[in-house]
Amino acid sequence: MFSSDKKPKVLNVGIIGTGIFATETHLPTVKSIPTLKVVACFNRTKKKAEEFAKKANIDPKNVHNSIDELFANPEVDIIDALLPVECNLSIVEKAIQYNKPLCFEKPIANNLESAEKIVELCKNSKMPILVLENFIYHKAVEIVKKNLKKIGDLIAFTYNSTGPFNEDNKYLNTSWRQHPNHIGGFLSDGGVHQLAYLTEILGQIESISAHTKQVRKESGTDDILFSSLKLKNNDVIGTFTYGSAFGATSKSTYLKVYGTKGTLFFDFSPKNELPIIKLKLGEYVKDYKKEEIIEINNKEDRSGVKSEFLNFYESVINNDKSLLKSTPEKTFHHLAVIDAALKSSAADGASVKVECLA
Repeated sequence: MFSSDKKPKVLNVGIIGTGIFATETHLPTVKSIPTLKVVACFNRTKKKAEEFAKKANIDPKNVHNSIDELFANPEVDIIDALLPVECNLSIVEKAIQYNKPLCFEKPIANNLESAEKIVELCKNSKMPILVLENFIYHKAVEIVKKNLKKIGDLIAFTYNSTGPFNEDNKYLNTSWRQHPNHIGGFLSDGGVHQLAYLTEILGQIESISAHTKQVRKESGTDDILFSSLKLKNNDVIGTFTYGSAFGATSKSTYLKVYGTKGTLFFDFSPKNELPIIKLKLGEYVKDYKKEEIIEINNKEDRSGVKSEFLNFYESVINNDKSLLKSTPEKTFHHLAVIDAALKSSAADGASVKVECLA
């Protein structure tokens, strides 16, 4: 499919789903990468696809009438899909049918059964298929992990991502979010971002005891989650709190990790110009001298979206899916934690094992 000469090859991108995120984030991101070019699109509302095509300078002949038509377009090398979650399994099946590399938006699927099917399909295919989980690509992940070594053996942690309800949030008004066909609604739509961060830094989760509830009718289902959990393969315990359905409050996002030789506090709240790590080191009170503060300069790609597209390009151009960082297996785990949390809440907070892939 691709030449092996030294000159970087430009991959032509077909975009399926031309809504808010495609228009405001994916399109400008792809345009900023010289080795990618948007050449085709599809949206179930043709007018929206045509409007998108004008912004992307897509030839009108490449505004397609169906998903199959776009996949069959010989000009298209790779597919970028931004669809309601319940469509993810079918789009993966299409990509394998047409043998075209695919990246698609998180969460991986609308339920664990579909997520497991996606993992199995991708496992049996050599073709690169990337789940677009941009938090995995944040520069902070490796920096935080490196500094965790300074605080000795890990004991416990608290992860918090909470904020006020914003009725003007443009993503809130999409019908598939207000009437979710995917487990957890906003808890899985946004919560998997936070779980991606948590698990990339600390590792996978073994079990969870959780309570969830619905605060806002606009959410369609439960929209806040308070929980305690245990990590896999060690005895580290912690808490995970998520939700943006509260009354007036500051948006607060942080991870605090306690160790035998100190504490790491990672604050990535929107109020900060840059994410900050604060380290307090010492095995005992008398050993503590001065707090160490590290600013993480991530202005070049704060969202991580550009980095995930670059990773996808690298994998496709080398025809090597092992280069992908945000894999179906990883993102299955994020959704599995939400699934376990919902089951725990239904059982009045009983501890539930997070489902693992065979």
